[in-house]
Amino acid sequence: MPEAVASRLELDHLVVAARTLEEGAAWCEATLGVVPEAGGRHALMGTHNRLLAVSSARFPRSYLEIVAVDPDASAPSRRRWFELDTPAIRQAVVAGPRLVHWVARTHAIDASAAALRAAGHDPGMAVAAERMTPRGLLRWNITLRDDGGRPAEGAVPLLIEWGGEHPCEALPASGVALEGIELGGVPAPIARWLGVDAAAATRGRVPAIVAVLSTIRGRIVLSSSLPDAA
Repeated sequence: MPEAVASRLELDHLVVAARTLEEGAAWCEATLGVVPEAGGRHALMGTHNRLLAVSSARFPRSYLEIVAVDPDASAPSRRRWFELDTPAIRQAVVAGPRLVHWVARTHAIDASAAALRAAGHDPGMAVAAERMTPRGLLRWNITLRDDGGRPAEGAVPLLIEWGGEHPCEALPASGVALEGIELGGVPAPIARWLGVDAAAATRGRVPAIVAVLSTIRGRIVLSSSLPDAA
């Protein structure tokens, strides 16, 4: 991996998919002990979200995004991100919101995407997106695959390059902090390049993503395993 590219990657946010935003907010309060902040609507994807700051010394300017299909939005012209249109995710969120993906921040999205493709993991091409907030319009570029797929079942992140203000600048402290994230299904060198840990190969089949958070309810572990996973 090119060191100049690798040095610019940071974890930006975790993605939790929910059947509805109301269910997502209730899950967040019950699981993490805090109600997430209002987010906004993504016209490009026909989704909307709520956000929770989870910044820590290891993962500064990071947050948790709860995302759901927006019932009031027009159907998008492309498959929704995070595999929200797939039967597997649609069925999984019936049982409750769950961690499905993560997003890495970069200052050179095309170069970072090319480096991932060279390593055998295609994150897709950079697409411009935006949503309105009370503070104004947020703009960013994000890598999306045409099939809406999650590389390595979500272990390989989408890449994001913010065009100005970052969401964390408007999020209050939540009392929740991301302590660590571990990936399964990607080689250790790629995990290190992404700035996170690789799951030990001796564990056999492991979840694609495991995130550990400190909360007022204690240490909480989120896993991306779907209900029918072995």
